[in-house]
Amino acid sequence: MTVDDHFLALSAATGRFSYGAPRAFSFSADGERLLLLRSAGPRDAHDRLWQLDLTTGQEHLLADPAQLLPGRTGDPADLPPAERRLRERTRLFARGIGSFAATPDGHTAVFALDGRLFRARREGVEPIPAAGPVFDPRPNADGSAIAYVCADALHLTGREQPLSPADGARWGVAEFAAAEELGRHRGHWWAPDGRAVLAARVDESALPLRHFADPAHPDRPAESFAYPQAGGPNADVQLWVLGLDGMGAPPAEGWGRVRLDWDAESYPYVCAADWDESGEILLTVADRLQQRVLLLGADPATGKTVELSRTEDACWVDDLPGTPARLPGGALLTSADTPDGAARALALDGRLLTPADVQVRRVVGRLGGRLLIEATDGDPADQQVLAVDPADGSLERLTAGPGLHCALAAGESLLLISTTPDGTSRRVLRAGRAVELADLSEPLPYPVRPRLARLTELGLPSAVVFPRDHRAGERLPVLLDVYGGPGFQAVVNEPRRWQLRQWWADQGFAVVTVDNRGTPFVSPAFSKAVFRGFSQVTLDDQVAGLLALGEREPDLDLGRVAVRGWSYGGYLAAMAVLRRPDLFHAASAGAGPTDFRTYDTAYTERYLGLPQEHPEVYQADCLLPDAPSLSRPLLLIHGLADDNVHPSHTLRLSAALHAAGRPHSVLPLPGISHLTPEGSNELMVAAELAFLRSALGL
Repeated sequence: MTVDDHFLALSAATGRFSYGAPRAFSFSADGERLLLLRSAGPRDAHDRLWQLDLTTGQEHLLADPAQLLPGRTGDPADLPPAERRLRERTRLFARGIGSFAATPDGHTAVFALDGRLFRARREGVEPIPAAGPVFDPRPNADGSAIAYVCADALHLTGREQPLSPADGARWGVAEFAAAEELGRHRGHWWAPDGRAVLAARVDESALPLRHFADPAHPDRPAESFAYPQAGGPNADVQLWVLGLDGMGAPPAEGWGRVRLDWDAESYPYVCAADWDESGEILLTVADRLQQRVLLLGADPATGKTVELSRTEDACWVDDLPGTPARLPGGALLTSADTPDGAARALALDGRLLTPADVQVRRVVGRLGGRLLIEATDGDPADQQVLAVDPADGSLERLTAGPGLHCALAAGESLLLISTTPDGTSRRVLRAGRAVELADLSEPLPYPVRPRLARLTELGLPSAVVFPRDHRAGERLPVLLDVYGGPGFQAVVNEPRRWQLRQWWADQGFAVVTVDNRGTPFVSPAFSKAVFRGFSQVTLDDQVAGLLALGEREPDLDLGRVAVRGWSYGGYLAAMAVLRRPDLFHAASAGAGPTDFRTYDTAYTERYLGLPQEHPEVYQADCLLPDAPSLSRPLLLIHGLADDNVHPSHTLRLSAALHAAGRPHSVLPLPGISHLTPEGSNELMVAAELAFLRSALGL
């Protein structure tokens, strides 16, 4: 049996079928213009900036990287380190314009390209002089001034000196914990009137350093960055109002700089911040274990804060994007679980707003006088868009049918993105008129029809993908393609998710995917079953799901089971062969956090608590003591430039296996990060296939 090289080559060349698809949508406040990024076609990795005029339905190209920087390849090495890390945090491997920020009217957008600053309008795009390599530029309301980060300082166009003081801290950026785990990727915000900038001050001096050297290039210096390790110190994050005078001239020294005052010792995490239209600052902060989340209002003139809302949970408060928030009129919107833990709900001034059969996933914004939400009101594999009347809680479904339906709204315009088993559509609705957005991405090669099922008394979501030429009665080896960790749902009615699994199936496997307890969008109780312990729950559920599927699907040969996974899935894959060799006969484990005592604070402590207080939990979830029990073939894979799950996780497990005399294989990936960009994933899965075939005797 040979490897299907055509699919892997096509996947690599098309950015896993994402190049050419529109993304990064941004409406003008009135909903008359939509800005977006899209490359020129399915094999073009370089995103361009476009504007869609919804009054005419016409698209206009605002900025083309090939014209702005001719001959530049967009190599990640040309990016400032902060930009490279932002793309890693946001899982972006496209080149060209990675992100942009626009004025409220949508007429002006600014962006960085290979560290250079540009401003784009309909009449043209212009380079803007800057102090050095630029990161995260953002315009004021009329586009006349741009704030940006350069060399860890906050700058303003037209000024020679930084806006932030030179005090050894990093200004205007999001620290690792916020960007990787809390969903906040920015660190500075303009006041609506342009007279001040709210800026984060990040002091990482107490954090240990993580070092990365490329063994393939020993002549290059190692790179280091501060990493918040479980149980250790976090970055000290402050928020400051930096006042401006007139057209952006600096205020007198010591004047116009105000620090926001809250109990940062008790609530060290800044989850979100922004200016209210009235000029007040709203910020969301959380305690270290994320069991209490506060929405605070801050006076920018004095820095004084007042508590507006409080959300508490005995396990942890799950992030619900769009909450907490203050609605027009002053009502407070927060997340809340229904009393039986069956549904994630919205609460308005403490009153439950959504019913127990609706799992709210995100508050998109407002459409007219109603709240626009993304939610599940049936099978957790599907997501719908609903409008909620905050007055009485009445719901209107704006989408229908299986799939992943998403939305964005502004003014009278509504963008609906419906990714269904039959394809993807993106359309903008305005005043009864629909405008379809051009999608230039490569058509998906496989019409995949996974067999979805809910398993065991727990209702575990599951899927099986068979080879396209499979005949009933032909028993197949099983490949458990797993993630299993908090925050990510694998069993989703979204066709791009199943393309690689169909490829694996066509190599001769029945590919099984199970979402165990701990994964999102089934119920809060389902997600929080991993509180104070990952390993037992996730492995038990994967085993139970696989055995239940074996009873439902007689063509699954449970005498030949392999497992593969990446990140938490890599942890689970390695654990499967270490702890359950009776069922799992071979594993490919990629970039797994093998010892959570050396993983980051915000993620790990949310679920496991502090290692000083719960050492037995961390010991139970650590794979290193299991090394002597390995009796099955195990392939360990890790990118040597991984700044999320450091390669030491895999290397320490390998060392423990060596010390125990347990043969295993290691595939190091020089220069590759956690994201595995630019074809590296396709090369890796070909190596996995060869290993697993050999291990199972295929």
